[in-house]
Amino acid sequence: MTFPALEQYLARLHSVNHGGAHAEVRSDCRVWLDADGRAQGRYFNTTLTSVFQPVRLIDALAGNGAVIGYEGFAHSYSSSDNGLYLWKLLDHAASDDESIELDRLCRMLHSINFYRQAEAAAGDLYLSVHARLLAAVDSNHGMAFRRILNLLELPHEKIVLQLPTITENQGWLLNYVLDNYRRNHFRLAVNADDVAQAAALLEKVRPDVIKIDARGVTHDEHTARFLEQCAARGIQVIFKRLEKARDLEVLQQLARIVTLPLHAQGFLWDLPQAALHAFTASAGTPPAQPDGLPATSVDLGGA
Repeated sequence: MTFPALEQYLARLHSVNHGGAHAEVRSDCRVWLDADGRAQGRYFNTTLTSVFQPVRLIDALAGNGAVIGYEGFAHSYSSSDNGLYLWKLLDHAASDDESIELDRLCRMLHSINFYRQAEAAAGDLYLSVHARLLAAVDSNHGMAFRRILNLLELPHEKIVLQLPTITENQGWLLNYVLDNYRRNHFRLAVNADDVAQAAALLEKVRPDVIKIDARGVTHDEHTARFLEQCAARGIQVIFKRLEKARDLEVLQQLARIVTLPLHAQGFLWDLPQAALHAFTASAGTPPAQPDGLPATSVDLGGA
């Protein structure tokens, strides 16, 4: 699948890059391309770009399965590796206006860097919305991002916006924001720390996707019943932060019990990478420490 408007935009960025000194391009442009064609952006003195982590189907026997989507993360730019995770920058933004600007820049970079790659056709793109943005934007959440996608002719229906975990007294805000994003025709995911919190959320909201922390999940009757309820409502379930083999074993047991498609993502299978072709059709397991965590594991926050 090709996106002519995106290709034209990338061609313009390429011509700007090659029309003057690279340092001048960085100082004058909000977005530019590196030598490998990756889009970069600037937030104060930090250069940002994108990395992605696959969301995979859980195979009840083999453990990992086909890629059904990718989550985008903001990293500092590095010419030699994938850089450092920078979502926490939003926690320290000086004002709501700055946090809005950074959030929109990250989503724009992720969309460009994702859809410029042929492998993007394999699945959806999951993008996080920072908690600070929920209250900082007064109304019409998602309108600015939808406008960018329309200009670049990118498929908004393939993008899932992930809302952060909220406190119980913020339920009214979550429903308000969900309604706003739906009006702009985005699919939506909500995050939960555990199955109990996820079940409580389902009583209040109707997401397209619900993401649950895989750490400490059990294969009890309550969890199985919750998964069956989600399937009956057409809600996709993704277990995030899959880092230990014992958690994978629990998820495999759940997949066998409920005989429903379950999904997961985490360092046990994949470390975030800039290039989608770096991921194999079936995930491998990175070198692990004695406790089962990959040696390069870091907290990605957000999702």
